[in-house]
Amino acid sequence: MFSRREFLMAATATSALLGSGMAGSWSRLMAQQTLTEDQLLAMEPTGQLTLIHITDIHAQLKPLYFREPSINLGIGDVTGKPPHVTGADFLKLYNIQPGTPDAYALTSEDFVSLARTYGRMGGMDRVATVIKRIRAERGADNCLLLDGGDTWQGSYTSNKTLGQDMVTVMNALKPDAMTGHWEFTYGTDRVNELIEELPFAFLGSNIYDNEWDEPAFDAWKMFERGGSRVAVIGQAFPYTPIANPRWMIPGWSFGIREEDIATHVEEARGEGADVVVLLSHNGFDVDRKLASRVDGIDVILTGHTHDALPEPVIVNDTLVIASGSNGKFVSRVDLDVQDGKVSGYAYRLIPIFSEVITPDADMTGLIDEVRAPYEADLARVLGRTESLLYRRGNFNGTFDDLICQALLSERDAQIALSPGFRWGTSLLPGQDITFEDLHNACAMTYPAAYRSSMSGQMLKDILEDVGDNLFNKDPYYQQGGDMVRVGGMGYTIDPNADIGSRISGMTLLATGETIDPAKDYVVTGWASVNEETEGPPIDEVVESYILKNPVVKLPDNQSVKLAG
Repeated sequence: MFSRREFLMAATATSALLGSGMAGSWSRLMAQQTLTEDQLLAMEPTGQLTLIHITDIHAQLKPLYFREPSINLGIGDVTGKPPHVTGADFLKLYNIQPGTPDAYALTSEDFVSLARTYGRMGGMDRVATVIKRIRAERGADNCLLLDGGDTWQGSYTSNKTLGQDMVTVMNALKPDAMTGHWEFTYGTDRVNELIEELPFAFLGSNIYDNEWDEPAFDAWKMFERGGSRVAVIGQAFPYTPIANPRWMIPGWSFGIREEDIATHVEEARGEGADVVVLLSHNGFDVDRKLASRVDGIDVILTGHTHDALPEPVIVNDTLVIASGSNGKFVSRVDLDVQDGKVSGYAYRLIPIFSEVITPDADMTGLIDEVRAPYEADLARVLGRTESLLYRRGNFNGTFDDLICQALLSERDAQIALSPGFRWGTSLLPGQDITFEDLHNACAMTYPAAYRSSMSGQMLKDILEDVGDNLFNKDPYYQQGGDMVRVGGMGYTIDPNADIGSRISGMTLLATGETIDPAKDYVVTGWASVNEETEGPPIDEVVESYILKNPVVKLPDNQSVKLAG
């Protein structure tokens, strides 16, 4: 009889070892042998060089639940292409059997049941084990560990320490380079302080000093690994001053700067680079387009959109690698470099099943150390959920529904707006909602929950603007996260329409009346990028609501309708 841990180890390792095409055989093979961490990490080595990629950790140090999106729409040329394939369609595309560990890790299908079977994922002490084992197998001098950013933000402890907890932990992992996005929401001075502590490169080829119109950070760095010269170009999120407060980083400008990237590729090749890697926080569709337009990039390690794909997408001879988020996955890319160019590769998206992978003792101790001053707060129970709480998806997630309910009640408003952030962990029905869980959904440096008057026309303009950031047919104009979440109001959206024509049917849910463009409504929200925003922090608003309503049970949200 298998114990739960043995069952999980066997199921997970068999699926990972044999690949998605053999996932349907996992239960039969599980009965034949018990598999271990060794098989979970097994990969036939290729070539002499290995890239290890992690991204979008969002300050999650401990194992967690994270539900992948059930809706991730692609627009225009990318309709129906990865990563815009979800659920059962994703399983069919990659030949993954329902109910398997791969199905649990990579999709939202039967999430609650599979989460209770396979347990939590991630944990930086498990990630440390995987990285150490890859380095030991391949040789540390043959590996590059690259961090795609959104690492320092997203938890209570990162907010309290202004990123110091994550810098301490990441320094122990010894990356070779990183880039950023949410890191910049700590402000110019703090970002510079933390970068001074890094024993590795912080790369940002697309960040310029506004006063001097010159690069603010190193654009790229050359490494000698596996007998090859490897150039790593860093690309921070190009729309940071639009999606996040410009006033926090007034001296820096951002952008895609495609021509700059092409120039850096030429520079790197001219200096003898055998391999060129773009360490990017552009988002998947932006990187797919960029790869089609800029020659000479061997690998793009993409981030920002939190996509996890078990195979590379190949564009213009460039491998585009998507490594997920929240520490759920580590990507390993082996490259065979011959005669100054990449002649072959092998890829493995390693799922970090917390009950399979042995935690690294040193990292566990370090994580406990940085969390120790805050443990009493982190463990405090606020309530309990009877609903699955999650955020990811193009439209309202249930955690955002809870936040909107809290805003409407606590701020006495008719309509609530909650930003479409992709970060934030998941809670299963029956779980306690702790202080830490709440902050995993709203920890940030501009948390004020405003209350103001907005006209119906302004509300439509906001929805149209955010919709265009998400659904513009040109990826280079996609500037934000998912769609703004709405409480107290319903609407219909046609993602394929042009800006100004996507939103219709706006309705005030409390009365059923149509939103009048000329009428003013009391609106509440949070995470405004305006410097003068006033209001209580969003975490205090939601905590107060949960303490008054300690059992959370959310109805199905059908307030957003799709058209077109």
